[in-house]
Parts: sequence; structure tokens; C-alpha cells
Amino acid sequence: MRNPKYQDLKGKTVVITGGGGVLCSTLAESFAGQGAKVAILDLKKEAANQIAQKIVEKGGIALGVGANVLEKDSLQEARFLVNEKFGTCDILVNGAGGNHPTGTTTKTQFIEEDLNATEDLRTFFKLDPEGIQFVFNLNFIGTLLPTQVFTLDMVGKEGCSILNISSMNAFRPLTKIPAYSGAKAAVSNFTQWLAVHFAPVGIRINALAPGFFLTEQNRSLLTDKNGDHTPRAQTILEHTPMNRFGEPEDLVGTTLWLTSNQSKFVTGITVPIDGGFSAYSGV
Repeated sequence: MRNPKYQDLKGKTVVITGGGGVLCSTLAESFAGQGAKVAILDLKKEAANQIAQKIVEKGGIALGVGANVLEKDSLQEARFLVNEKFGTCDILVNGAGGNHPTGTTTKTQFIEEDLNATEDLRTFFKLDPEGIQFVFNLNFIGTLLPTQVFTLDMVGKEGCSILNISSMNAFRPLTKIPAYSGAKAAVSNFTQWLAVHFAPVGIRINALAPGFFLTEQNRSLLTDKNGDHTPRAQTILEHTPMNRFGEPEDLVGTTLWLTSNQSKFVTGITVPIDGGFSAYSGV
């Protein structure tokens, strides 16, 4: 918690949704290391409290808050608590998001014989609209609502910004996960819209597009019970020039730059952090 590089972040109030997860908890710790006051919002309050306690034990300032990014009343209650403890929000990180199995196909491509397959095979025709709606709500509405609530704190202040979490899927949709890919494309588009909308009042909005990181949500897809890479993981690594998965710390530098005054003329961009995945054509 010493010698912060981004001096203008010191004393700022940072709100991070999905802050109990692997990636966003690392971002929370990085902000605290710069002297910011960090409010960690998560649907699971216990997870938020654990990260907050970890930061406090290292000498930082943090608060765990239970909040549902799909319920505006819940977010308004969280805002009231954050304002009471830390003051108004200066930086918002919209980190809550995720996928759902019923919005995912079993196979990469469809063939005619799949029409007669067993119920265990989820084809495009068997995708569940409710599952797809859940994914869109969690990723897009779960970005819109926190932004509506916490930007009210930012109007009339200087040095305020929002960082959304998009994905590599927004650039090129990955196989099997149409709902998640479409939802993250919406987040990238929304980032640009917000950047234009709030430019007159000085609120900057940018986004990260992480490549492939091992998290609790995708671990079962990328590793087997022995911890070895699955065939899908092998394919990912073959298309990632740096030939590795991202580590949470790989997001920190870009995050701090985009939310500090060192990028004060930067707004409306989505930055790939992907080990070269988006640059590789596969041949």
C-alpha cells in the first residue's frame, strides 16, 4: 500500500461491481494500493467482505457491500452506504457479468443429423430464451443500472470515470456461446455511446476486453479434474501468440491508466488484453 504510482487516485472513491470475483478482486486490491477507498459490491456479500478484509489487513481502505446489479433499489441502497462511509463515487468499474449453460450450444457447428440427436445435445434450436435473456441482463443491464445510479455522484466533479468489462467475444464471437458474445458486444457498443453522452460533463467511459483468463466460471471448461488443459483450452492457446492464459495482474496496468488522469483525453475505447489473440488469424 506504499509508493502509489497514480497519485491522483489517492483518496478517490472507487466502486467495483462483481468485486468478489477473481479478476475484479485483483482490481480492487490494485486501487487500494494507490490509496483509493474501495467499495466492493457483490451479490454474495460474504465474498465482498472477504476481499475488503484482505485489503484492510494490508493497510488499505475497503468496504464490502451486498448488491444486485439487476435491481436498482439494491444499487441505490449500496450507493447510500458508500456515500455515508466513503463519500460520493469517483470511479465505477462495472465488473459483474457471466454466462449461462442454457445459452450455450453443445457443439461448435450444426449438422443435419443433429436434428435427431438425444436431449443431451443442445443445438441452436434448443437454446433457452430465458437463459439467453439472463445472460443479456447480467452483462448489459448489469452495466446500465450501476451506471445510472453511480454517475449521479460524478456530475459536477472532475476526474471521474467508468470502466466497463467487455470481452474478446465482442470483437469475434466465440463458438458455442452466442448469448455471452452478443451481450459483451452490447457492452462495447454501450461504452462508446456513454462516452459521447457524458463527454460534456467530463465523465470518461472506457472498457477492457480481457482475452482468456482462468476463473471459477470457466475453469471446468478449460481444465479437467486433473488440472490438465481441455481440447478447447488447447485450441485457445494455439490461437494466443503469447501461448498462455492471462493472469489477473495483467489487467491492472491498463485499469489504473484508464481511470487515472494520465489518460484524461481518452474516452470511448475498448482495450484488448489478450496476449495477441485478436491479432492472430490462425494461419
